[in-house]
This record gives sequence, structure tokens and C-alpha cells, in this order.
Amino acid sequence: MCDSGRYNSDMAVPLLVIVGPTGSGKTDTAVGVAKALGGEIVTADSMQVYRGMDIGTAKPTPEEQQGIPHHLIDVVNPDEEFSVTEYVALADQAIAEIVARGHVPIVSGGTGFYVDALIDRWTFPPPPADTALRERLQAVAAQEGVEALHARLRAVDPVSAERLHPNDVKRVIRALEVYQLTGRPLSSFVYKRGVGAPASPYRPLLYGLTLPRATLNERLAARVHTQLQAGLLEEVRRLHAAGYGPEVPAMKGITYRQLLGYLCGAYDFTTAVELMIRDNRRYAKRQYTWFNADPRIQWIDILAAGGPAEAAAIIVHEWRACAQTTDDRHDA
Repeated sequence: MCDSGRYNSDMAVPLLVIVGPTGSGKTDTAVGVAKALGGEIVTADSMQVYRGMDIGTAKPTPEEQQGIPHHLIDVVNPDEEFSVTEYVALADQAIAEIVARGHVPIVSGGTGFYVDALIDRWTFPPPPADTALRERLQAVAAQEGVEALHARLRAVDPVSAERLHPNDVKRVIRALEVYQLTGRPLSSFVYKRGVGAPASPYRPLLYGLTLPRATLNERLAARVHTQLQAGLLEEVRRLHAAGYGPEVPAMKGITYRQLLGYLCGAYDFTTAVELMIRDNRRYAKRQYTWFNADPRIQWIDILAAGGPAEAAAIIVHEWRACAQTTDDRHDA
């Protein structure tokens, strides 16, 4: 599938995109593709941008990167703001530099919001400027609970409410701010799957990695235990001791939030592990829902393919076939 619709412009930059749920094998597959094509990887993961959060975000180690440059990892500290707009700007810059070096840019990650904003050129409202409104909304969350705040959002912007978890207070408040300040729901600012969006500078070829649900669930449970053996609890303790508490948005991520609950005495360690496994599986389900809505994605069952190396070979073969098709069109 070389035809990418409105992206199929001779002026657009060819962009290989590998997505899928957490634990599906994206890192190994993307590295295999990069090694075969002379590529560099631009990470699309909203948690791997944070420094010091390595084990719990499944950030690829230097050994796992196998010498392939990875961009947009370790961009900000856990308590610093980092928006999707900033991600797109940095990703655009990284892709331009990769192309200038004569290499193939490969976007790989599981944060669909980042991926779509990058290739579909989503637009966003300006930053809110009403501090008093923000404080009032924060008071609602503190006094009435996060569910009450989320219910307010659901009443005015059900699309954003469906996307945002009630515990993601910062983003729920942001969505309510946008509605109050502009009279429009936050979701109305975002172009859906390119409809009405400006032309993209990219010509993407999108692949999604999938696994049978039972197999993926087993992998996610095993990965939690592997992360704990690798020192995840110590990583969370260190972050907490450095002043990154439950109120820090980055610490609301899966594995960090659950272990902080244990460290703060909300429940025992066994419960924390059970919650980590449960929430990883729920997150994978949400990722599937997001990516399944995009008909451009070509899915590869990584188990049926034989593993990441074989999945990478399939992608490399099709990428080269698409490149040849483009060259033939130019020659004609």
C-alpha cells in the first residue's frame, strides 16, 4: 500500500511509521528496519520524553538501540511541561536533520495522539491565560473529586472526556479551560484523520504491530515482573525522593502511579503489582482502539510473522517496493 491519499505528493518527505500497543515489539522491529534501511528512529512515546524515567517507560537501553540513533528520548525533566505541539516541532526538526544526513526517518511508538498530530498536522488552541479559572477548576477537583470535574468536561466536550482519564486532572482542566475561554470544545480544534487539515509535509507508510490478545496480556504481565527485577521500585523511590510526587503529571503514568500508591501507604505491594498489570492491559486496549480507527495502518501479527526480525523484513521489503514505484513514476 504505497498510496497514502493526500500525502502522496512528490514534494512530501517519505516517512516510515511503526505503531502498536505497548509490549507488541515495536522497539526491536523498528531497530531491525533502521539497520536494514540506514534509518534513524524518532520516538513517539509521551512518557519516554522524561529524563530519569527509564525502566517504567520501557525506554530502550543502549544495548537495545544497537547503535541506531533514537530521537525525542530524555527531552525534559518529569516536572516540566511538554505538549503535543512541542513534540511535533521537535519531531519535524529531527526528521529534517535525518533526511539531510541521507538517512530514512522512522517514527515508532504507541502514543497515537503524537503520531496523528505529526502526520495529520493537527491544530491546537492557544495556551489559556485565565489563572483564576484554572484555580477554580483545581478547587473543584480537590473539593468535589476528580470524577465531578470529569463530569463537567463530559457535559461540554464528550469527545475529550472519552479520551482523558478522570485522574488526568491537568489535561481535564486544560480541556475545560479551552471551552470556557473559546466557547468551543477542545476536540473541535483537532483535525480527525486529516479531514480538512492542511497538506502534510510527509508521505507516511504506516504499519501496526499486533499480537493475539491472550499472548499480549501474558507479555505485559511478564514485563511488569521483569521491570521490577530490573529495579523499577528503586527508580520510583528515587524519583519520589527527588520531589516528584503524585501531583507531578509524569508520575501519573502507568507503573509510576501504582508504585507511588504503594510507597504512600494506599495499598500493599501485591496490590500495586496487580494494578500495574491491569492498567497496562487496559492501556493496550485503548491503544488498539485508537489505531484501529486509522484505515491507513497495515497490520502485522508479529507472532504469525515469526518475530520482530521477520516483521522488520516485511516492512523493509514493502518500503523498498514503494520507493521503486515512486522512482518508476518519476522516470515515466
